[in-house]
Amino acid sequence: MTDLFGRLPGGEGVEAVKIAGHGLSARFLTYGATLQDLRLDGFDHSLVLGFDDLEGYLAHPDLYFGAMVGRYANRIGEGRAAIGGRECQLDRNFLERHLLHGGSEGSSRRNWRIAAHSGEEVTFIDTLPDGHMGFPGRLNVRVTFAVQPGPALSIRVEAETDAETLCNFAHHSYFNLGGGPTVEGHLLQIAADHYLPVTDTLIPTGEVAPVDGMPFDFRIPVRLTADRLATGYDHNFCLSPRRSDLRAVAWLASPDGALSMTIKTSEPGLQFYGGAAISTRHHGPHAGLALEPQIWPDAPNHPHFPSALLRPGEIYAQHTLFAFAGERKQDW
Repeated sequence: MTDLFGRLPGGEGVEAVKIAGHGLSARFLTYGATLQDLRLDGFDHSLVLGFDDLEGYLAHPDLYFGAMVGRYANRIGEGRAAIGGRECQLDRNFLERHLLHGGSEGSSRRNWRIAAHSGEEVTFIDTLPDGHMGFPGRLNVRVTFAVQPGPALSIRVEAETDAETLCNFAHHSYFNLGGGPTVEGHLLQIAADHYLPVTDTLIPTGEVAPVDGMPFDFRIPVRLTADRLATGYDHNFCLSPRRSDLRAVAWLASPDGALSMTIKTSEPGLQFYGGAAISTRHHGPHAGLALEPQIWPDAPNHPHFPSALLRPGEIYAQHTLFAFAGERKQDW
């Protein structure tokens, strides 16, 4: 059962669909395969930021509230990459200089289709045509959201291409477990010994730097104070050199400790964005924070980074799990 959430400027309808089970309920939109609302029994607020109407999403597309971003999540410097033996000029939608989240018409701004829906699971599909945003290859992508015991929200992404291309999707929810106006006071832990320093336009320098002695050391839980958030977090944390089996990589807790979330993923990187640029009628800076499992940013231009190449005959497969608990569960 779906509901009409709104209509795009061209008249195409955007559908809303809900799944629920195990004490967790989630509402999604076909626009951007977006998680609009996520609720846990016993708590009266959504755990993610969202808009109540389609106009909010259309007015603030660069915030990517709850969307699936791709075909290349994060940034590619100067929008240039060598793909399939040739240099490709990709869309430059960030500062009119770099590619960000697949370009100005990336997957977050497309109206996906519902392929399957049951009480606890929904699958969205889309096809990005050859040449879309400068990327070669016709890319078929599907994302399946499911509520599972735990309770947990599972996200599985699969994609196939007919020509060598780049493929790197990420889920871009902003979490706020406490329900307050900002995420100040939350506790955050990230299982990463290294991070990627960036230039003043947020492109990795190529250095893989240790977190020791830096404000990027989250190996033990860190309280997110105003001063800590002023660091300007929008950085990749290096989890592994390649995609792996599902494992715990991060933990987030509300200021009062009443609710926590463990992130498990197959991905080699975790982008932590502190939400400094959030500015809407109802949300201000740091109203939520994004923790996005993905391949490292600008990977095509750094041979020592994990590869984002996808070739014909291969299947891109990502699995990420957001597990919730009323008290801490230590998984590493």
